[in-house]
Amino acid sequence: MARIGLLLLLTLCWIAPVSAHEIHSGGGFMSGFNHPVLGFDHLLAMLSVGMLSTQLGGRAIWTVPLAFVTFMLVGGILGLYAIAVPFVEIGIALSVLLLGLAIAFDRQIPLLFAMAFVGVFAIFHGHAHGAEMPELASPVLYALGFLFGTAVIHLGGVMIGLGMQRMTGQRNLMRVTGAAIAAMGGYLLAGF
Repeated sequence: MARIGLLLLLTLCWIAPVSAHEIHSGGGFMSGFNHPVLGFDHLLAMLSVGMLSTQLGGRAIWTVPLAFVTFMLVGGILGLYAIAVPFVEIGIALSVLLLGLAIAFDRQIPLLFAMAFVGVFAIFHGHAHGAEMPELASPVLYALGFLFGTAVIHLGGVMIGLGMQRMTGQRNLMRVTGAAIAAMGGYLLAGF
C-alpha cells in the first residue's frame, strides 16, 4: 500500500502541474471536489498534512487534518466575500515547501503548534477555493465538494504515512518524501 502511495506521489511530482484555480465550469459538488484534487499545489500540501499528522502520531492523526479543514473553510468564506488575503498563491506554494520541510526534518512539535501551522496555510488554500464560489451556481455544494475533497486527500496522506511507518527504514523514506515535496514547493515558489 505504501509503495503504491509513494509511486503515486512520485508520479505526481513528474507530471506538469495542473492549475486548479482556472476551473470555472459548473458549480456543484464535483466541481468543488475537483479543485483540491486536480490542483497540483493543493494536492501536495494536503497529502503533506496527512503525512505530517502520522509522523506526529496520537491525536495529531485526526486533529491536524481537522484544523486544516476548519481553517480552510474560514479562508473559503473570506474568498467568497472578496475579503482580501495578501499573497494567496505565494502562501499556497510556501505551504508545499514548508510542509515538505516539516516532514523531512521529522521533529516532534507540540500539537497546538502543528494545528496552527497547518491552519495558517489552510486559510490561503481556502481563499483560493472561496474566490471561485461567487461565479458558481451552487456555492454550498461547491464548498461541500472542496471540503470533502480535502478530507479525502488528507486521508490518503495518512494512509501513505502509516504505510511508510510499517516499512523498514520508514523514517528515512518519509524524510526523503518530505524533501521531494519541499523541492516541488521550491519549484512552485520559483514561478513567482
